Amino acid sequence: EALAAGTAFPALGAAAAAPTAAAAAPAAAPQTEPFQPLPRVPFDPSTIPTSGAPFEDVPATTMRKVIAKRLTESRAFVPHAFASVEADLAGVAKLRKHLMSEFGVKVSVNDVVIKAVALALRDVPRANSSWDGTTSVPNDQIDISVAVATPAGLITPIVFDAAGKGLSVISAEVRDLATRAKDNKLKPEEFQGGTFTVSNLGMFGITEFSAVVNPPQACILAVGGGVNKLTMDNGDVKQVTTMTSRLSSDRRVVDEPTAAAFLQAFAHYVAHPELLSV
Repeated sequence: EALAAGTAFPALGAAAAAPTAAAAAPAAAPQTEPFQPLPRVPFDPSTIPTSGAPFEDVPATTMRKVIAKRLTESRAFVPHAFASVEADLAGVAKLRKHLMSEFGVKVSVNDVVIKAVALALRDVPRANSSWDGTTSVPNDQIDISVAVATPAGLITPIVFDAAGKGLSVISAEVRDLATRAKDNKLKPEEFQGGTFTVSNLGMFGITEFSAVVNPPQACILAVGGGVNKLTMDNGDVKQVTTMTSRLSSDRRVVDEPTAAAFLQAFAHYVAHPELLSV
C-alpha cells in the first residue's frame, strides 16, 4: 500500500549513515601557550624570621675548611653503600676485667674494636682497598685511622700495622695519639694516609650512626655504644649487651657480599675476643 501510495523510502544504507553524518564534529583543541618555567626569586637572608637575639658568625678554621671540602666531595662523588651488624659484648667485658685483674692492663672497647677490624680486614682483604680514580687498589698493610675530636675539628691519627699489634700496644698508641692530636702536636705522617677508618661515638651515648667515607679509603666503620636488651636462649630469657656497627663503603670497591663478609668476621672477633692477641 505504501508503494501504491507513492511513499518514498531512503536508499539502502542511508538510514545507518544518517546519524553518523548528523553527529556533531568534535571541537578542535584550544591552542595553549608553551610551558613557561616559574621565575626564580633570589634568596634574601634578611627575610628569614629571627628572634632578634644577638649572635656572632664564627669563621671556619683552615682545618674545618679542608674537612668541609673533603666531606662534600666524598658525598658528591663516592657512591656510598651501608650495612650494619650487631655484636655481643659479653666476651669483651670479661676480657677487659681479666686483663685488669691479672696483668694490670687497661684496654677500652675501642681498642678491641680496632684490633677486631684489623683482623677482619686480614680475613677480607678486599675491604682494605683504595680507589685511585679508575680502579680498586689493594693495600698490603692494615693501617687503621682512628677518628679523634679536637677543638679544631675531627682528625684521624693512624695505628700502623694494627693486625700485627697486641691490644696493650694498640691501647697505649691510641692514648698517646689522641692526647697529642688534641694538643695539635701530631706529625703529618701520623694522620695522613691510613687504609680504613674507625669512628666510635659509643662513649657519647650514641647507639648507631652513619659516617662518610674518607677517600681514597673505601670504608669507614661507625661504632655505637652497648645496648642492653632481652633475648631468647634455648627457651630462656636472658639479658645481653650488643653493639651496633655500620659500615659505609665505596660501592665501586666493596660490593654487598664483601661488606657482609667483613662485618661477619668483625662481629665474630668482637664476640670471641680470646682470638685477639694481647
